[in-house]
Amino acid sequence: MPRLSEYLLPTEREPPADAEALSHKLLVRAGLIRQVGSGLWSWLPAGWRAHQRVVQIIREEMDAIGGMEMLMPIMQPAELWKRTGRYEGFGDELFKLKDRKDADMVLGPTSEEVVTTHAATMIRSYRDLPKILYHFQTKERDEPRPRAAVLRSREFVMKDSYSFDRDRAGLDDSYQKHARAYDRIFDRCGLEWYSVEADVGAMGGFGAHEYMAPCPAGENDVVLAPGYAANLEVASAQAQPVELPVAPAASEEVPTPGMSTIAQVAQALQLPEGALLKAYPVVLADGSFVLVMLRGDHKVNDIKLALALKSPFRQANSDEIEKQLGPPGSIGPVGVQARILLDEGVAVDAGGYVVGANRPDLHLRGVVPGRDFNFELGDIRNAVVGDTIAGHAVRIEPAIEVGNIFKLGTRYSDVLGATYLDQTGASQTIWMGCYGIGPARIAAAAIEQFADDNGISWPRAISPFDVHLVTLGKEGSDERSLSDSLYEELQAAGLDTLYDERDAGPGEKFADAELLGCPLRVTIGRRSLQNGEIEVQVRRGQDSRTLPLEGAASAIADLWRDLA
Repeated sequence: MPRLSEYLLPTEREPPADAEALSHKLLVRAGLIRQVGSGLWSWLPAGWRAHQRVVQIIREEMDAIGGMEMLMPIMQPAELWKRTGRYEGFGDELFKLKDRKDADMVLGPTSEEVVTTHAATMIRSYRDLPKILYHFQTKERDEPRPRAAVLRSREFVMKDSYSFDRDRAGLDDSYQKHARAYDRIFDRCGLEWYSVEADVGAMGGFGAHEYMAPCPAGENDVVLAPGYAANLEVASAQAQPVELPVAPAASEEVPTPGMSTIAQVAQALQLPEGALLKAYPVVLADGSFVLVMLRGDHKVNDIKLALALKSPFRQANSDEIEKQLGPPGSIGPVGVQARILLDEGVAVDAGGYVVGANRPDLHLRGVVPGRDFNFELGDIRNAVVGDTIAGHAVRIEPAIEVGNIFKLGTRYSDVLGATYLDQTGASQTIWMGCYGIGPARIAAAAIEQFADDNGISWPRAISPFDVHLVTLGKEGSDERSLSDSLYEELQAAGLDTLYDERDAGPGEKFADAELLGCPLRVTIGRRSLQNGEIEVQVRRGQDSRTLPLEGAASAIADLWRDLA
């Protein structure tokens, strides 16, 4: 293990000027990463040690469920992606290039196309199934807004695994194996985490869960209630009731001159924003027009809306709105001939709502869904604080996505011809699942969750070093000789030890040790010789204690094993 005078650990006193996330600040300050360009980061030696400790935990748990490690290329023929429809469908995040023969290529953000092509040529019989293949591979994504250092970068290492089964039941079993393995991985890495229901997104398929590590830097919002956890993208909850005026026998017009927002109309009419319905006109992939309506205090969830519409969609432009409803401005559902999709959060029998009248500067008051306009119901909004699930109030908190699992079904095997012969000799399509985990995100999430004012506080299992040994003795002193001996004994005891024997002051050495955040800091100085004791500080909580010099290495190892 290294002596710090010979090791590359370029600590910094100040964080990067553009750093917002705590993990970004501390990874740079502790000398663990350095930036190359936008969204491109190098892992320096100590940082890579932490990263690879995460990798090893993942590898061990994947091997335990029968996974077989392999390696697939980053550069992939675009033809495979064109066959699955993802060459265009994946979006602008897909890096595209041409080789010297002018053939289209991609830099893979994932490997479904490649691994399914291999399965199509290698799996022949039901006897060849099930199989789990995995690799650790560099991924490339052309992120539009890289941020938070390794939390959202354009190049990163990811573990992908892929399961191949005979049928849906086999896929369900492989999915549960991965779910249990992921539980163990995150527990071993020392994270606070939970599994949530998720959208399948660009991966396709019919079932997905994400693994979330709660922290303020998270880009995902998670909806939580007793016995329930889901990404905000797919979460469903009972809307908090809103007090509505008693509906009159018929709706009535109310002037709203110059009022173009929900807030303005609600204030003028002295009503809560939830007593108004707002319009969201969209056009489906087939060109048909749909008027989406929801409460004024709610927001449309585009993912849930696409599921409810059973179609991709885009917002209607002003010409399309005018053709269907009249001049854009005060848009509403009364008297229109278009298909109307009403959010389930709208109470249809509790009173009268205010809606646009499809004429400038005019709204309708006392509108009752079902009486004044026909509609279809759908769950199309974001859950909000105040909603309930099974009678329990929800809470919403930010989290980092550190892993995901998907049931792909036959999404890729159908297109790429991955089949097998069953017991009767009939050809059957292979059922697939895919499972991703981000080692860098796990490391960053651990920093976010456990850092304090002094720096990082690593969970024991993924710290770059087990022990940070600090000597206060000068070269040739008795304290230095004692430190050198303990350094050798700690290594012999199986502890990865970083030995700070630099010619630097105690304040600098202690500050660097707290910044790097190894689980234990061991200090040897003049008092160690005088009292026959060494000082040991547990980094998390900064609990200090003394241990006798005799048998110190063994006692330190015992203490390390008891840490979280």
